[in-house]
Amino acid sequence: MSKTLFEWSNIRESFAMALSAIRTNKLRSALTLVGIIVGVFSIIAVMTAMGVLRNSIEQGMTQLGANTFQIQKFPSGFDSGPEMRRRLRNRKDITYEQALQVRDKVTLADAIGLEIWQFGLTMFWQDKKTNPNISIAGENVDGVATNNWIVDNGRGLNQEDIDKATNVIILGVNIVEKLFPPQVNPIGERVRVDGEIYQVIGVFEKKGSALGDNQDNFGVIPITAYFQKYGKRARSINIMVKAKSPVVYDDCVEQSRAILRVARGVPPGQDDDFSYFSNEGIIEQFNDITSKFRMAVFGISSIALLAAGIGIMNIMLVSVTERTREIGIRKAIGARRTNILTQFILEAIVLSEIGGIIGILVGILAGNSLAIIWSLPVVIPYDWAVIGFVICSIIGIVFGVYPAWKASNLDPIESLRYE
Repeated sequence: MSKTLFEWSNIRESFAMALSAIRTNKLRSALTLVGIIVGVFSIIAVMTAMGVLRNSIEQGMTQLGANTFQIQKFPSGFDSGPEMRRRLRNRKDITYEQALQVRDKVTLADAIGLEIWQFGLTMFWQDKKTNPNISIAGENVDGVATNNWIVDNGRGLNQEDIDKATNVIILGVNIVEKLFPPQVNPIGERVRVDGEIYQVIGVFEKKGSALGDNQDNFGVIPITAYFQKYGKRARSINIMVKAKSPVVYDDCVEQSRAILRVARGVPPGQDDDFSYFSNEGIIEQFNDITSKFRMAVFGISSIALLAAGIGIMNIMLVSVTERTREIGIRKAIGARRTNILTQFILEAIVLSEIGGIIGILVGILAGNSLAIIWSLPVVIPYDWAVIGFVICSIIGIVFGVYPAWKASNLDPIESLRYE
């Protein structure tokens, strides 16, 4: 027990001396820390930013309900390069008649929503107006449910609205806040969009932003009212399909795909001339793409950390040379090789970990700047913070061993003679 306490006391003393040496040589220590800070900062900042982007995408993807996938003309993803655009530019729109065939023939679906969008519009109420960035969606009754929109005030669309093509509209919260004073209930009020008057019948629950894009800046009208204003061929129809259960989800995708291929006259063996996606698919695609980027950043940061480790070794070697007489005095009064070895290894580890802590903190702050801009929850990558901290400790040990070994092997008599 006494031996253990003695060893612990020696470690504490070595740690205190290491801190004292770092404080004594502030400029040298600061320059040594720069490489560690930059390397760890790069890793943590990128991983934090990726976490924020993932959260934003997951939040945005709640636009589709559970067990729901969407069929549309173009893929919804991140590959929008010139080659992809060249291959897809000749795709024909999904027509309303084709969408109706999917709606009427898919037997494994619990709900099938049909929608079509118009963008860049301005909405008016009395003497107030929005910015020209409003989106209007023409939806059938199931379109609201399959998009996972919840009506917080008023009512949603009903079949009578669709059959009669009534000019009614459900608004996103952002439009309500822009047009109506707090004391005015928007339900029953009339708004004007693109020359048409619509009666407000509902307000959607707030959804917030995704990737900086406001999800509450839109309105929904009956799809038939949309056709009366803009025509059936204005844009391609999106089809949202909610499977009856997770068990039949894959079969529902294949059934919908087969029906739409027949409706669009796609020959057997030829690729689909439409795309479909789900929440999970988009997130998986994001992870696949960013994984290569994360590995590249990790590789570059590792080079910076390696250079920082070499810098620590050089600084420690200079420190050993400058403190040769101090080492000789310590040995002369009874310090063992292990005491000297422990002192210098701890000094290298402390230097590395101080740089690591600073790099982690600054990296988290920098990475979360996206979260602050987009009003998203702050992300703290605990796993990567631990990895970064461990890497710094390893760097301190690996690159501190040689200077510590050299210091511990100095001859005390020769050291005392050193000037």
